[in-house]
Amino acid sequence: MIQSEIFNVFVYSLIGTAFLFVLLTFLNNQNILKRIYLSNLYTDVRGRTPRFDLGIDNFLDKLNLFPLGTPRGLGLVPAILLIFFIPYPFNNLVLIITILAFCDDLIGRRRIYDLPIEWGQLLRGIGILAIMIVGYPLIGLSAVIIAFLIQPLNIADMQPGSASVVAILMSFLSLAAMIMLQTPSMHVLDFIIPPVYIPAILLAACLGYCILDFFGMIMMGEVGNHAFAVALGITFYALGGFWAVLILSFITCCLIVIIRKNNLKVFFARKLKIPYPKFGDYLMDVITGGGLGDLIRKIIFKDTQLIVKNPILIILGFRRLVYNPYAKNNTLAIRDKYKKTSFFDNY
Repeated sequence: MIQSEIFNVFVYSLIGTAFLFVLLTFLNNQNILKRIYLSNLYTDVRGRTPRFDLGIDNFLDKLNLFPLGTPRGLGLVPAILLIFFIPYPFNNLVLIITILAFCDDLIGRRRIYDLPIEWGQLLRGIGILAIMIVGYPLIGLSAVIIAFLIQPLNIADMQPGSASVVAILMSFLSLAAMIMLQTPSMHVLDFIIPPVYIPAILLAACLGYCILDFFGMIMMGEVGNHAFAVALGITFYALGGFWAVLILSFITCCLIVIIRKNNLKVFFARKLKIPYPKFGDYLMDVITGGGLGDLIRKIIFKDTQLIVKNPILIILGFRRLVYNPYAKNNTLAIRDKYKKTSFFDNY
């Protein structure tokens, strides 16, 4: 019974993702997305949609099957599957974050009137608080850590396929650990939940979705990475409670740093003025980076930039932790040795 459900989740995710990809591409080609105010579901942030080399590029160009842009928000498919197949009451956590994250994808990066905050930042903040509030009666302080896992997965999704790789590896690791440790069933409220079921469902949903993502043909959007983050947190809790959530969430963040290290080097060199960043700086960026983290720094530090000189704090990444992009004096020089971090810097 469980095996058939897991296989069904994989098939539904595979077919659903492919269908939504074709649908959004068609609607965009017909200019329908703009007319129904859903143009944010097709973005040109990555340029022209990648495609397989079939030797018929000119033919495809004439048909305009692969226009400038990439469908976004396709993580909605695995997110919906997680809502339906993750046992109650944990699926409520995925449902809450899915609704808020998909609204973020629909609205896009728009400021709230004249306020220094975007709708996406507000919705993510509401989602994090909602996971804490709704999850605390179920799993205690683990809900707080799970809520903060949303930001690292969001950072991972800035690179095609990275968030999928993280979800696949960590769910597989959790599944293997549960089998080896013979983790007992969870008793939550009046429900008995087999622990291996949750990571298996997450793994199946992500494997079905990830194929097009690996080729950069689709973007899971906030709805996908937020849902995967919460589902991963639930998986960690099923493995070993609070301490498993804490340790595996930290390992997840370290994995994201390893996967995205080259991109982070470029980001630190071009956008941040932190010379010779340490692993701790990258880790702090994954944990506390992004627009929401920068907004919190602006509220705390206003227009001041703290200078970290202690060697231990530098190793731990405190330069990135207190980096305030809104400060007037964050003009640390980038040394020549660090200016070029990849071949992209030559162009």
